[in-house]
Amino acid sequence: MSPIVLSFVLGFSAALARSDLSFPEAVAKGLSLYLLFAIGFKGGASVAAHGVDMNLILALLSGVALSLLLPFVAFGLLRFLTQVSAVDAAAVAAHYGSISIVTFVAATTLLAGRGISSEGYMVAMAAAMEAPAILSALWLASRYGKETQRVGPELWREIMLNGSIVLLLGAFAIGWVTGEQGMKEIENFIVSPFKGVLCLFLLDMGLVAGRGLRGSSKVLSPGAVAFGFLMPLVGAAAGLSTSVALGLSLGGSVLLMVLGASASYIAAPAAMRVALPEANPALSLTLALGVTFPFNLTLGIPLYILIASAIIGS
Repeated sequence: MSPIVLSFVLGFSAALARSDLSFPEAVAKGLSLYLLFAIGFKGGASVAAHGVDMNLILALLSGVALSLLLPFVAFGLLRFLTQVSAVDAAAVAAHYGSISIVTFVAATTLLAGRGISSEGYMVAMAAAMEAPAILSALWLASRYGKETQRVGPELWREIMLNGSIVLLLGAFAIGWVTGEQGMKEIENFIVSPFKGVLCLFLLDMGLVAGRGLRGSSKVLSPGAVAFGFLMPLVGAAAGLSTSVALGLSLGGSVLLMVLGASASYIAAPAAMRVALPEANPALSLTLALGVTFPFNLTLGIPLYILIASAIIGS
């Protein structure tokens, strides 16, 4: 019964009911920029308080490895459940190996509301998991697809200079450099209003997800829908196994499960548009935003907390 989740449900329901409720594009963009800056800055400030050590380095390497490997699982599972082409399956795999920063933010907020702390470097881990999956997907497309894929400077620019990655890493660096003093200076801006802004943003995301699902329902076969629910569970299991190996706290384990379970709808679509122009973007976006995102937000995150609590303890 969180206001955050219910805001998403409101937007999703309004879209399915064909309401004319909408957000101006500039407002929606502003909300996303605020959230990315706030979560990046707070993560950087936490790392400054924690310090750089072997735990941080191992976590980043593990995140990269997880992002590289999950697309292979997603590719095989989707090809088993559906008859989509290898190129389309590779494009979907890129989305499911990369991460949804909004799902990560929602999970962070929910954990904080329950008084569950997590490692400050988890936001750095999230940023590290954005791009590797795209490389794995391109290899899958070139290995199993019939078309020659374009891998060049334009693609690398699209990946590394994607606005969400730049802002997240940049805000993280600012928080890291300024530390506790910097947090005190802007705390009233990035802490107190955060949940309210997140409610508005998820209201807009509900509208986007509902309209996307309503408009692209013909793209989804029963097998594809099943994939949209199964793959998050597989990714969450991989994230939990990794967190146990790393010795993360309960909060860190939940966040890594969320990162493994989420699907990108920002960085991956932009890169796939350049690298795999023949892939059907409606399939990837509808699965990521219309199926997996609502599942994670309403059922997945509470389930991951329950499972992690049972295995790791409070």
